[in-house]
Amino acid sequence: MTLRVLSSGLEVPEVVRTQLADDDVAARLVGKDVTLWGPEAEAEASVRLGWLDLPATSRELLARLTGLRAELAAEGLDRVVLAGIGGSSLAAGVVCRTAGVPLVVLDTTDPGQVAAAMTDLHRTVVVVSSKSGGTVEADSHRRAFLAAFAEAGLDDTQVGRRFVVVTDPGSPLAETAAAMGARAVFLADPHVGGRYSALSAFGLVPAALAGVDVTPLLDDAADLAEHLAEPGNAALELGVAIGAGFRTGRDKIALVDGGTRGDGTRIEGFGDWVEHLVAESTGKQGRGVLPVVLESVDAPGVAAPDALLAVVGGGPVEGRPSVGVTGPLGAQFLGWEYATAVAGRVLGINPFDQPDGTGSREDTARILDGGPPDKRPVTTLGAVRLHASGGVLDGVDLSQTDGLTLALDALLAAVPPRGYLAVTAYLDRQADARAGELRAALARRSRHAVTFGWGPRFLHSTGQYHAGGPQVGVHLQLTGAVAQDLPVPDRPYSFGTLQAAQAAGDRQALADRQRPLLHLHLTDRSAGIDQVLRAAA
Repeated sequence: MTLRVLSSGLEVPEVVRTQLADDDVAARLVGKDVTLWGPEAEAEASVRLGWLDLPATSRELLARLTGLRAELAAEGLDRVVLAGIGGSSLAAGVVCRTAGVPLVVLDTTDPGQVAAAMTDLHRTVVVVSSKSGGTVEADSHRRAFLAAFAEAGLDDTQVGRRFVVVTDPGSPLAETAAAMGARAVFLADPHVGGRYSALSAFGLVPAALAGVDVTPLLDDAADLAEHLAEPGNAALELGVAIGAGFRTGRDKIALVDGGTRGDGTRIEGFGDWVEHLVAESTGKQGRGVLPVVLESVDAPGVAAPDALLAVVGGGPVEGRPSVGVTGPLGAQFLGWEYATAVAGRVLGINPFDQPDGTGSREDTARILDGGPPDKRPVTTLGAVRLHASGGVLDGVDLSQTDGLTLALDALLAAVPPRGYLAVTAYLDRQADARAGELRAALARRSRHAVTFGWGPRFLHSTGQYHAGGPQVGVHLQLTGAVAQDLPVPDRPYSFGTLQAAQAAGDRQALADRQRPLLHLHLTDRSAGIDQVLRAAA
């Protein structure tokens, strides 16, 4: 079975389909025609279309991965920790979750979550994954594990052999890997951008070492690739649907999993990967398609008037503008990448750059150097300290007994027509998982799209959309007190300090764009989450 796309209730302007057909976009994309996205995109596109070749070129990895997996197993190293963020970790996480194979994905700077990953060291191998080789999160994880292995009694040679590195040729991480004596270094295709790298070494190496047979991923993608030059192919139709939704006022795409466990259609965590791909590819020049990852086909927000519903692993929903996308995981990866490139053509943007994605990271670096700004809270309510900017709490009397509820009411009221509320949590994704319930709780009270992202991961995905997309976002940020911090070896900051700086950098980037922001700092994480959820409900 290859990719299949069906739609229901979706208005497709004839000009969209006609222009794509008249311009022979399907064949030109497969032929790597760099002119498809306009003159300003040609330079970037010329070095970003290697993902089209991956179903064939990534096969050269298979024998090496099989051998390395056997070698690790023979030494009792059967626990894989993936230290990477964004495009360096999301695809591998989807592959392993779908296959039911354990993989510890470490894409956070929360000290509690990092410490929890540093267990069972006697059977742990760490895959450090970074395209640029300079990602602060992956570098900090590498340093922490180096120290932990040394403290566990391993000598320098033994420590080095606990690491596998995936990066681009010539990156600083490639040099570091050689210096530390890493067991293996996989140099990925530099002509593949991070968010298009699911079928490259970034997606395949961690999954294969964790125990997934990744050959079917390439087989299924190759089956689809044979048809991508054809007019009306399934991936093209998906791109048409996304672009048509944008053209007809549906500039949000609500993503749900419609598969059933055990029937081969359920793909675990796929929405997070699509969110990264679509948001970072289209959110620029004041436009874009905002992915909204929903909990189910019945979740609050599924019928938003400005959203196209996309059901992965199931059919479209009758009575709603929707699209159903079925097919195996490898075909889904390639098909959505292709569709996103097509949607970029319809939107008139370059789907391969991220011009606004570094602002908050640059602010983070400045805050790490100079310290965080000293800003007093507007008020403290129980275990929650409230901060606000962008006028979101102007005129709100927070002295009442339901002050936190009033603050959230004011935040929801600030969402403009066709806008959205982005909830972001710089917390522990495992220990503080209940914070994720805020998305549905707030969506029940709003006709607008409500998204949820864990920091700092979302900075490498929807962060580009927040900064470069339409400036109609309203933001709720959660941070929390750190009960036990963790140092970053050979750096003048700890994980807790880094996490706080990333949150502050994010706030600064939003303030620079004058976006309404409510910042809730939880002095006690568990009690604070309970309090915020009660107020949201």
